[in-house]
Amino acid sequence: MGRVLRRGVLFTLLFAGVVTPAAADPILMLLLGIARDMVINHAQSRASRPIQVEQVVMPDFSKVYPGTSVEPEVLQRLIDDSFLYLSSSQRREIFDSLNAALLNPKNAAVRGAMIEYFAEKALVIRAAQQQLAKMPYREKQRMAAEFKADLAALTPEEQLELGQLLRSGLLPVPSDLNQLLLAAFDAR
Repeated sequence: MGRVLRRGVLFTLLFAGVVTPAAADPILMLLLGIARDMVINHAQSRASRPIQVEQVVMPDFSKVYPGTSVEPEVLQRLIDDSFLYLSSSQRREIFDSLNAALLNPKNAAVRGAMIEYFAEKALVIRAAQQQLAKMPYREKQRMAAEFKADLAALTPEEQLELGQLLRSGLLPVPSDLNQLLLAAFDAR
């Protein structure tokens, strides 16, 4: 205990300037000098640089959905980027429906959650599209063969509905994979 107390007193005296630098440990004094120089250099370099104030871009609140900072153009761009497999009129239909729901005063309390949920799903679809587009053609053919085998487990009504989706191009898959799936569907 006495040893710890003596070291504490030594450091207190060193920092208080009572003990001369010659009496202190030379390595400790070197480290303290380097630390002091670093602090001084840092302070001087900060003082010589002009202060940069970062500008925060605020949205035009007359254009955003009430209670959010999201503009309709942002959602339109998200839809256009995420639902490439749909025609422009189908993407416009999605936007019009979503826009109407977001502007409905009854949805004011959940508007932000609606946007977040939609954006999350749109990004998942876009990521899946990109992964499927990168898939080798042989893998797509294998997937279509598995699809054909799995069709037997569906009811006739489900098969009819799936066939309509494939023919209309509404499944979120690249067009070449959609064609392979449609060929497998027709060959069942």
